[in-house]
Amino acid sequence: MLRRLLALPLFLLLFVASALAETRAKDRVALVFGMAAYQNVTALRNTVNDATALARTLEEIGFHVDVRMDATREETLAALDKFAFEAETADIALIYYAGHGVSVQGTTFLIPVDAKVRQAKDIVSASVTMDQMMAAVDGARKMSVVILDSCRDNPFPDVIDLRDPEVAKGLTTGKGGLAPPSPERGTLVAYAARDGEVALDGDSANSPFNIALRANMVKPNLEISLLFRQVRDDVLAATGNRQEPTVYGSLPGEPFYLTADAAAGSSEPGVEELAVAWQRVVAADRANLEKSAAAGDSRSLVGLALAKLDRQSTDYAPQEAQALLEQAVAAGDPDAKYRLAKVLEGGIGVDPDPTRALKLYQEAAEAKVPAALNDMGYFHFTGELGLTADRDAALALFREAAAQGHTEAMFNVASFAANGLVPDLGPKDAADLLYRALRGGSELALDGLLNNADKFPKETWADLQAILAEKGLYDGTVDGSFGPGTRRAVLAAYGIFETEN
Repeated sequence: MLRRLLALPLFLLLFVASALAETRAKDRVALVFGMAAYQNVTALRNTVNDATALARTLEEIGFHVDVRMDATREETLAALDKFAFEAETADIALIYYAGHGVSVQGTTFLIPVDAKVRQAKDIVSASVTMDQMMAAVDGARKMSVVILDSCRDNPFPDVIDLRDPEVAKGLTTGKGGLAPPSPERGTLVAYAARDGEVALDGDSANSPFNIALRANMVKPNLEISLLFRQVRDDVLAATGNRQEPTVYGSLPGEPFYLTADAAAGSSEPGVEELAVAWQRVVAADRANLEKSAAAGDSRSLVGLALAKLDRQSTDYAPQEAQALLEQAVAAGDPDAKYRLAKVLEGGIGVDPDPTRALKLYQEAAEAKVPAALNDMGYFHFTGELGLTADRDAALALFREAAAQGHTEAMFNVASFAANGLVPDLGPKDAADLLYRALRGGSELALDGLLNNADKFPKETWADLQAILAEKGLYDGTVDGSFGPGTRRAVLAAYGIFETEN
């Protein structure tokens, strides 16, 4: 979409496909933990079996998997730090943890095998938090997933009394289990059992949750939200309704598959690309999607609507699509507002309505939808949709979108900052934004840096070289010049590694 390209004369860019001989970073990465041989608390029976089986399944469906069994806290933190860097150039990053876990005052702690807890305050220094797990996957370009198969009994009953009101303050239960997480948009957290409840090991070598997860994960046409609903149903059936897996998080508008052969599409698909993607979901699992939509699930309503905008489909029905989007908008879904705005602005299967489109864009931006913030920045910059051109308003919106992680907005802000147009941002800030945009997979940033290098001042290039060197991606002289070494480093930051022809 042209809108994602800031239309400054300095950066009127055309994306040119690269003819490089290259290898790309792994686009699907996973880190699997299995904690069983605890040194100071009760050992666990199934966790290593579960982790081993899950790692094998992930490899079979296209993931590059790092397995850590019976890891100490130091080993766990080192693995998370390494994985966080790898996740930045992956489309999807997934962590699976099987082991002891406990929640204290609303914080979930995951227990390494060397944890020694003599009093309640020791839990902080002896464990790894849920927030640290989520931070390690947060940089993935499309989807971040954390799966905790760890909602077992409190491993420290003699030290942490979860029935004590002072200790258990903020918990949803006194029985054990894990506290509910609050993941960011695009991050999905799956618990083997509902928050505050305890998961079951089952009677076989693997837990009921692990068995259901692996069985559904290999289905090539099962969209991720429907996949975890099926896992929930399977676990409930296997445990006689005693265990109910729960998922938290706000999924992106693009349908997503864990299996590599079904994963396709651009990092920022427009309405027409999304229509085709959702049509694939409808074709594969119409019944579940329609059932979810009928129950008021906004994402399913939007998905069905977009599928009906696929001009190549026999389901093409733009008026029905608009009605479904209107239903999701009436429910207050901000993503639905953004999707309907794009339909109405472009007249995609319906009569254009730029006035209503602008109102919906504004409402989606007010709800902090990153793409809407970036688009509104573009409208303010160009004066489109009846707005008066206002560079300051555009910059403010671009900065807000960038703060929300929108990589093209990062590039837009960097373009301003590099040319001295942002009073409180200098060359180092521009370089940092450019690096983050590259790591996040912005084709705009990659193209701008490779094919329009002279548009960025020497000071910005020097600061970018310093960042690339710090990250181990550049070993040349930090001099602000753009040569072959800098070009290779820019590609590597994006996740492309040149190879010899």
